[in-house]
Parts: sequence; C-alpha cells; structure tokens
Amino acid sequence: MDPAKRAYKSFHYKAKTTWSSARRGMLSAAGKPNVIVGSPPEFKGEPDIWAPEELLVGSLNTCMMLTFLTLAQTQGLTLVGYESEAEGFLENIEGKYQITEVAVRPCVTLKSEAELGPARKTMESVEAHCFIANSIKARVTLTPEFFVARLPK
Repeated sequence: MDPAKRAYKSFHYKAKTTWSSARRGMLSAAGKPNVIVGSPPEFKGEPDIWAPEELLVGSLNTCMMLTFLTLAQTQGLTLVGYESEAEGFLENIEGKYQITEVAVRPCVTLKSEAELGPARKTMESVEAHCFIANSIKARVTLTPEFFVARLPK
C-alpha cells in the first residue's frame, strides 16, 4: 500500500492531576494506580515523589524501549534482556526552563552473536519511530550497548 494513501488512526489519552498539599498532587487515570507527583527538590519539592521532569525522561526512556522491542520482534530477534538509563538536562534558555537534552543508554542482551548486527541496525531507527521522541523538542541521544547472553555449560 502506498504510504501516502495509508489511513492512520488517531488515539486519545487522558490523565487527571489533583492538588493535595504544598507542591504535591496526585496523577490519575481511569483503571490505573495513582502516582504521587510534585516539584523536584530543586524547586522546593520533596525528593521521594515523582517530578514532571522525571516523568518526561521516564516516558521517553520507556517509549524507546517499547519501540525497540516492537521493531526487534518484527525482525525476529530474540532478546534475553533490556535495561536502559536515561538522563534529562533541564536548562534555563533565555529566561525559560526547558529539558534541552535526554541521553538514553540502553543495554540490550541478545540470544546469539548473529543477532548483534541486526539489533544494532534496528536500534538506529528507534528514535525516528518513538512517539515521545517525535513529540518533544529536546535533543535525544541514544547510546546503546549490545551483549550476547552466556549460555550455561
């Protein structure tokens, strides 16, 4: 089918935020567990609750993982493990704070050495296919590492 004539679906997502006290509130959505949210310590918040900055970084990190898993499955790759750290940089640009960069560092463990090349090739297209990466203006850097699982002898 010609991609230009392909019919794409649209999706709708809802979330509710309710203030509770000081600089904290509750993030909720129907049928999901609530998440306590608030300002990070740098902005007079508490260190033990999720801040919007962390949620944005976590959302991008999760989307990159899910995108890779989807593409890897399509390629028939056998993943043994996937773990990823992401770090966002909040900077003041011309008087406004913004996340300017998110560095994502996935570690992918594969079943066989033959899958290393295809996995690297698959990872190269992850950012272009990640919905969250396509939705933010921050620079995204993806620095993956690949390993082959050691089989028990």
